[in-house]
Amino acid sequence: MILVDANVIMYAAGAEHPHKARSIDLLRKVAAGDLEAAIDAETLQEILHRYRALDRWLEGRQVFDLARKIFPQVIPVTARILDRAKRILDLDGSLMARDALHAAVVELHSLEAICSFDRDFDRLATIRRIEPA
Repeated sequence: MILVDANVIMYAAGAEHPHKARSIDLLRKVAAGDLEAAIDAETLQEILHRYRALDRWLEGRQVFDLARKIFPQVIPVTARILDRAKRILDLDGSLMARDALHAAVVELHSLEAICSFDRDFDRLATIRRIEPA
């Protein structure tokens, strides 16, 4: 199983972009059951935050609802995950907190990889990043 980052979902839902078609294809594979994938609660929070901050709430609601439909399995963010994210941040002073949280989810749930366009994950030796093919 892989963890899918919010940027894949938002590229699929957003305006034309070089990542859009590949993101849509990945989400279709997940929806069809051809790819085992999940999101974590932080991914949903990122969607809510980003669209609200852009004052595009109606679109954000649709993206959120679509993510919930495609990914019925949402990995909760627990104290154990937050504790691991804190340790990851201690090791990398430039990593963003939400990236450390996603990395902690991948580590603690023994997931295959994180699917993301964010290359900051490449700095972490404990997880593997893949992009939509």
